[in-house]
Amino acid sequence: MIIKINGIDCECEKGEYILQIARRNGIEIPTLCHHDGFPGQGACRVCIVEVVERGRGKIVVSCVYPVEKECEVYTDSEKVRKQRGMILALLHSKAPESKEIEEMCRKYGAPETDRFVSEAGNKCVMCGLCVKACGELGAGAISTVNRGVLKEIATPYHEPSSTCIGCGSCAYVCPTGAIDIVQTENERIIWGKTFRLVRCSSCGAVIGTEEEVKHAAEKSGNEPDTLCESCRKKQIASVMGKVFGTL
Repeated sequence: MIIKINGIDCECEKGEYILQIARRNGIEIPTLCHHDGFPGQGACRVCIVEVVERGRGKIVVSCVYPVEKECEVYTDSEKVRKQRGMILALLHSKAPESKEIEEMCRKYGAPETDRFVSEAGNKCVMCGLCVKACGELGAGAISTVNRGVLKEIATPYHEPSSTCIGCGSCAYVCPTGAIDIVQTENERIIWGKTFRLVRCSSCGAVIGTEEEVKHAAEKSGNEPDTLCESCRKKQIASVMGKVFGTL
C-alpha cells in the first residue's frame, strides 16, 4: 500500500503507524514521549499530524495511528502547527523547568500564553516512560501515585525503594530530564538511594551497580558479570578464534 506524506509516496503495510512510516522515509515528525523500546505511549500528543481521507482532514497522533487505507498525511500544515504549538505551550506550563520542552517550544513556535497555570519547579509531564521502563526491567521501583493535580511519579511513600537496583533506565528514557541521577567514580545516586558501582575486571569500565549486576544474573540464570560488554565480546572472539584456528 502507498500513502502520501507531505506529497511523498511512501510504501507501507496495513496497520503500520504513521510515525514509523515517516521515519523510515526520512520525514521528520517531532516526538517527546515516544521511545522505540516502548512504543504506543501516545501521551504527549506532540507528534500530531493531519490525515486527509476522501477530502476530509482530521488531526491524529501519529505514533499510535495505524494506516488502514490510502490517505494523505501532512506533518506541518497550518492546523498541525497551531495545535502542536498549543500542546507544547501546555506541556511547558506543566514542566517549566525542562530545557528539552523549552527548546521544542522555540523550534516549533509555541505561543506565549497565560491561559495555563505554570507548575513552578516541575520537569515531569507524566508521560509514563520511566514507569514502563522500570516495569519492563522487572524492578517495579517507581509508579504513578495520587490523582488529579497531585499525580506524580514516585517511589513508595517517597522513601528509597527496596526494589530499586539503581540501573538508571528511568532517567535514560525520560524525555524531559525530570529524574535526577548523580554518578561519581564509585557510586550512583538516584531516587534518594546510593548504589556502589561494579567495574569490569579487565578494562575497569563501569558495568553497573551491585544490585543491577545481581538482578541481571538472576534473570539470566548465569553468574554475575565481571566483564563489560566490550571485553566480553573480545573474550568470545578470542575463544572462537582459537577454536577455528584463526588466532
